[in-house]
Amino acid sequence: MKKILSIGILLLCCLPMLSKTRSEEIRERLLSRDTSKVFVASHRADWRNWPENSLPAINSVIEMGVDIVEVDLQLTKDSVLIIMHDPKLDRTTTGKGKISETNYADIKDLRLKNGAGIYTRHKVPTLEEVLTLAKGRVMLNLDKADRYFDLVHDLAKKTGTERQLIMKGRKPAAEVKELYGDYLNEILYMPIVHLDDQKAYKRIRDGKYTELKEVSKKKMKADQKAAKEEIADHLAVLNPCAFELLYATDNNKLPFQLKKDMKGKALIWYNCLWDTMAGGHDDDAAMVDINDGYGFLIDKLGCNIIQTDRPAMVLDYLRKRNLHE
Repeated sequence: MKKILSIGILLLCCLPMLSKTRSEEIRERLLSRDTSKVFVASHRADWRNWPENSLPAINSVIEMGVDIVEVDLQLTKDSVLIIMHDPKLDRTTTGKGKISETNYADIKDLRLKNGAGIYTRHKVPTLEEVLTLAKGRVMLNLDKADRYFDLVHDLAKKTGTERQLIMKGRKPAAEVKELYGDYLNEILYMPIVHLDDQKAYKRIRDGKYTELKEVSKKKMKADQKAAKEEIADHLAVLNPCAFELLYATDNNKLPFQLKKDMKGKALIWYNCLWDTMAGGHDDDAAMVDINDGYGFLIDKLGCNIIQTDRPAMVLDYLRKRNLHE
């Protein structure tokens, strides 16, 4: 009896060591191509309520329950990795000038600005601070990380967060494999593939023209063929667990086809920041009709990962549909 009791106590003591962290669970679901739920990726964290890319903004979306937090990296003159979107300090801080020409000592006491451009009490976080905050709690999509990959990996190893990192990019599959090699066993790499002429559609976003007639059917077919070849190459060389797909309008039928073609091979990530990234089914569309926004991406295009500037709204919608915990 005493022996059985001792074994029971030992097993109970081991349970915390056997249990997985939330980030480990998310990673495993990504790698298993789990389509039972929809993952939520928050762009620049909770920037509508806190300064973008700030520690409280990141903590806020983690507590909401997002699966992935997207943040941006920049490198100071003295080689400190900080979290900031722009290459300059001007827009988001009380400082001025290029980050690459400024030492961290001159950045660490600056105040972050909110969305209205008013300074707050919050400071510019380093990557190490963000990794420490996020450890075990969420996956991190590090934008622009490929420029400083070795430095990023060193900090991830120091903080024990190597298996929480996601990198996305447009590099050819063979180049990704050559550059990052064995690191890909730890860090998840997800290719970004344009399914049509994004340069042309960028001009729509920038107000250069409003009609799509400049993009011919012949050009669209050529773009679609190139996109399918790019996807096939990535699958053969890297076997990524997910792709971010970008397309401008529903005139492009390839996204509908890929819902079927990608099933069981890779998850599909759509970015809802503006209309020509997700065929017009972006955050703004969801504000008008949520089923024409996120619902369309999920039901018509097989979207498994939604990147958003409105994480609370996405989570609420998904939970009502039993598509998120």
